[in-house]
Amino acid sequence: MRAGGPLDAEMILSATEDVLRRHGPAKATVVDVGRALGVSHAAVYKHFPSKTALREAVSRRWLNQDRDALAAIAGDSEIPPRQRLRSWLAALLAAKRAKAHDDPELFAAYRILVTENSDAAAEHVADLLRQLQGILADGVTSAVFRDADPAALALAVFSATTRFHHPAHTGDWQTPGVEDELDAVCTLLIDGLGHPDVHP
Repeated sequence: MRAGGPLDAEMILSATEDVLRRHGPAKATVVDVGRALGVSHAAVYKHFPSKTALREAVSRRWLNQDRDALAAIAGDSEIPPRQRLRSWLAALLAAKRAKAHDDPELFAAYRILVTENSDAAAEHVADLLRQLQGILADGVTSAVFRDADPAALALAVFSATTRFHHPAHTGDWQTPGVEDELDAVCTLLIDGLGHPDVHP
């Protein structure tokens, strides 16, 4: 129940998160959100035109929680590109695994959005690809990585590491030794990206 004051989008998003955690994405309704806030579902619809729009907004906010930490690694020019790429991919796995383990109901809502090709999911992936592209561009510029289009390299690296960040592989993330598996994949990728005239 909200404590007075005008209803705003942030209040609705917070209440929706709570409702999703309580009921799960399959059973949670806008009526439930309105009830939690002490308003009618029509009041919720004034801020979000549909259940899908509300779910997208919740997922977008939830996904952005780890964005700054990942972006900080991607943008840290003090870390050499090889190490930065390895650290960023490890941090991405850790963030996704924590979300799946610590907040399974909201993670389930995100998995639904991924299958629906939602804007929130697409924006999340595009942002991750931009961060990855920045790391690879620094490696290309410094001739640590071979001369190639950083955007194409980013897509290739992202695709090659799908098992460690795509929600379809959630079950794999709790497997003992998964960090070592990712590290081995990183070694292969970094070796493949390497400039022929530069040695580790």
